[in-house]
Amino acid sequence: MTKIEVFYDYACPFCFKGHQNLTELLPDFPQIEVVWHPCETHPRPEQYGVHSDLLIQGMFYAADAGVDLWQYHERAYNLIWKDSQNVENIDVLVSGFADLLDVDSFAEALTSNKYREIQQSSNDYAFEKSGVWVVPAYRMGGNKLDSVAGVGVTKSQFKRFLEEAK
Repeated sequence: MTKIEVFYDYACPFCFKGHQNLTELLPDFPQIEVVWHPCETHPRPEQYGVHSDLLIQGMFYAADAGVDLWQYHERAYNLIWKDSQNVENIDVLVSGFADLLDVDSFAEALTSNKYREIQQSSNDYAFEKSGVWVVPAYRMGGNKLDSVAGVGVTKSQFKRFLEEAK
C-alpha cells in the first residue's frame, strides 16, 4: 500500500479546502493510505490567528482512543470554519466532540497537556525534517506537493499527485 503524508493545520482555510478535496478524491485511490501530520502554522506564543494546538493534541488523543480520524478532522474543521467556535477553549472542544469521544478523558488529556510533546514533535517533523513551508503539503513515494502561500493546492493539482501513485 502506498502512503501519503498529509501536513495540515485546522486553522488554515487552505487546509480545510484540501481536506475536502482529499475526502472527495481519495475513494478513487484505495491503494493509498493516509498518514496524518498536523502542524501549527502559528504556534504559541505568536499572537496572529487562531491557535490550533488543542485541536492537534485532541487528534492525537482521538487516534489513541480509536476514534475515526476522518470524523475528528471533519468536526475540527467545522468548529472553526462553519461554526466559528473558539477552539482555544477546552470547554468548547469538549462540547464539540461530545458525541464522538469520551469527554472526561478528552478534557483531562487536553488540560494535562498529555499530547503536547507529540504535537511539538509533529511540528518539528513537518517544518524541520520534511521541508514543509506552507500547508497543506503532501509527500508520497519521494514526491512532494506543496501549497503556494495564499493559494493552497488546487483540486486538479492534488488529483494529478494522487494519480502518480497508480
